[in-house]
Amino acid sequence: MSDLSGTNSLAAASPSSPTPDFTDTADFADAARGFIATLADPVIRTASGTPVWDLTQYAFLDSEIAPPTVNPSLWRMARLNMHHGLFQVTELVFQVRGLDLANLTIVESATGIIVIDTLTTVEVAAAAMALYYAHRGHRPVRAVIYTHSHSDHFGGVQGVIAPDAVGIPVIAPDGFMEAVGGENVLPGNAMARRAQFQFGGLLRQGPLGQVDAGLGKITARGTQSLIAPTLLIRAPVETHTIDGVEIEFQLAPETEAPAEMHLFLPQWGVLNIAENATHHLHNFLPLRGAVVRDPRMWAKYLGEALDLFGARTEVLIAQHHWPVWGRSRVRTYLEKQHDLYKFIHDQSVRLLNLGRKPGEVAEEIALPAGLAREWYLRGYYGSLKHNAKAVYQRYLGWYDGNPALLDPLPPRETAERTIAYMGGVVEVVERARADFAAGAFRWVAQVMQLAVAAAPEDAAARALLADALEQLGFAAESATWRNAYLYAAQELREGKRALPPRPMLSPALVSGLTTELLLDYLAVRLNPERSDGVAQVVCWTVTDQDAAFGLALRNCVLSHWAGLPPDAVATLASSRRTLEALVLGVSSIAQAQAEGALAVEGDVAAVERLFAMFDTFPLMFDVIG
Repeated sequence: MSDLSGTNSLAAASPSSPTPDFTDTADFADAARGFIATLADPVIRTASGTPVWDLTQYAFLDSEIAPPTVNPSLWRMARLNMHHGLFQVTELVFQVRGLDLANLTIVESATGIIVIDTLTTVEVAAAAMALYYAHRGHRPVRAVIYTHSHSDHFGGVQGVIAPDAVGIPVIAPDGFMEAVGGENVLPGNAMARRAQFQFGGLLRQGPLGQVDAGLGKITARGTQSLIAPTLLIRAPVETHTIDGVEIEFQLAPETEAPAEMHLFLPQWGVLNIAENATHHLHNFLPLRGAVVRDPRMWAKYLGEALDLFGARTEVLIAQHHWPVWGRSRVRTYLEKQHDLYKFIHDQSVRLLNLGRKPGEVAEEIALPAGLAREWYLRGYYGSLKHNAKAVYQRYLGWYDGNPALLDPLPPRETAERTIAYMGGVVEVVERARADFAAGAFRWVAQVMQLAVAAAPEDAAARALLADALEQLGFAAESATWRNAYLYAAQELREGKRALPPRPMLSPALVSGLTTELLLDYLAVRLNPERSDGVAQVVCWTVTDQDAAFGLALRNCVLSHWAGLPPDAVATLASSRRTLEALVLGVSSIAQAQAEGALAVEGDVAAVERLFAMFDTFPLMFDVIG
């Protein structure tokens, strides 16, 4: 690997103060420590040759000095995230880092290996396992552990073990499947579109475009999968011995994920903090969207981890970024991470109790010097401003208390009337150009967004909005803010990308969902205009699971329950795979019947009408205007 350390002679462009020390290269040494090997060609492809991971596109990061179009602090982080390959953490504990957004951790056990988190997609997970096997020999997988319920930590599981593997426990925190459904499946289409802005996956890599995502380079493309857990950790602290390895599990729910847990390996003094203390300020509410996380509990569980494991911890690892070695360093690191999250929570609540509105809370809050100077607390992924607003939202919701804003006009009409009051688009653009020249980029973006909403086809307004967003992106320390600003500018200039058609959810992911969650997904797609006035019940028997479900359509609501309904207009019988194909829209009732995959007794036309009532979500809906 090339030497990725070095100082940065430019002052950080972040408004936070004080600026950390650019001559401090300890993180570069830690990120490189234990390096064994990496891929000869850092491009991972599908069987057909399509790249799903390509680090060659980041060769521009070899330069130590940040270009003027990238915040120097973010440039430093982007270079740190270029360390990739197989690393030894300590005796018998290894990580594959830099082959996806997340890390894959391997513990060598008595007769095989324990794999902790499985990356985002099958292809990158398989490549990570192959890299490990090439340098440590092939060892059977004895267990898989999911630290939490985000797809970059479970989506590659079928690249680690086969979906029909027998006798291999899959361990996860309590509530894991419910959290997967609530955060990855039901709002998955909208979240996928918003994630394009957060991660910058459709931006060109380079000093004018995507350089990083904060947590890592970017999320891998490819096939997402899921294998349901066979063992849930339910007690606050549990100890299990897996193939000779003792593991202490600490639940940490409602932190970085709704279902999350920490792991301690007492044999080596290794604390795996999952994603609750990575080398930056994390998100309380990511730009892609999620249920607002609870920073009060986040700090609480970090404090508990320190109390439970701190005196025994020799090295801290996480499922992103690089380890921290040394008991004293680990204690300081966790103490400051705890203080960071508690400070933002407590001060945001203080300000809202003083009557501040969300935007005012975000403008007023500032980290104390003892936190702001630490590199591992900088806002590369989350940011102080949007996390403060998230605290407000968690406690008080979207409404800021001003009745004038209780029921405003919808955005398009608000924009049209506001721009008309301001003298029309032409005059507004002319004034905004003067503000742009003066460097008032936030204001120009705010006003030009109204102009574009009021007159979407106005080329001058779109161009000026793109220019203002681009300047905000170039200055941003947060990788997610940079990506959002620059991708919005790209869409304004070039239009939305035409992506190839794909299922709304990966078939390999859907196969791991419970049937109940699959039916919940159908329910959120029900179009009330097409279902209004229809009341009916159908019965669905899933033959290979020996299960039956009633589905009732009433008052434009689709409900389901386990059992045989007595008043069904039709009874259907199919395998679970056929049900999945129908839900995903890759098969139809008529097609499944013709193929003998679906048996229908009763009113088949009623069932066909039901499936015609479901919306198909378009991925590339308008975001900017």
